[in-house]
Amino acid sequence: MELISTKICKTSDIGVNDNLFGGSLLSWMDEAGGSYACTKCCTPNMITLKIDEVIFKKPVKVKEHIKIYGKILGIGKSSIKLLVEARRVNFTGSMEESVCSTQMLFVRIDQKGNAIPINQDVRVKIVKAL
Repeated sequence: MELISTKICKTSDIGVNDNLFGGSLLSWMDEAGGSYACTKCCTPNMITLKIDEVIFKKPVKVKEHIKIYGKILGIGKSSIKLLVEARRVNFTGSMEESVCSTQMLFVRIDQKGNAIPINQDVRVKIVKAL
């Protein structure tokens, strides 16, 4: 998997149980996945179509660092499917622990919001890399 974003859990990100609010983490993962999809598909016009089951495996506390990783699972005519995983960083042990992961589907759109094909050369390049 490729590192696509990093975040620090701040007090403003905490929910009622003194853990990172799940909606914040999901938002971070969506933003990172969308940016990764845009980069890999060579277009700024990608939107989130689908987020599969999300399981919050471990809590995240204030001051903990999160690394978000992405991996391409597949490419279609106008879409790209990614695995996106958030990991909590333990600096003292140089370890990372998965706190959340999901599969996300992003679609390339035109100015009216209609799905349009990802460039054929880009699709071929991605398929070869899989």
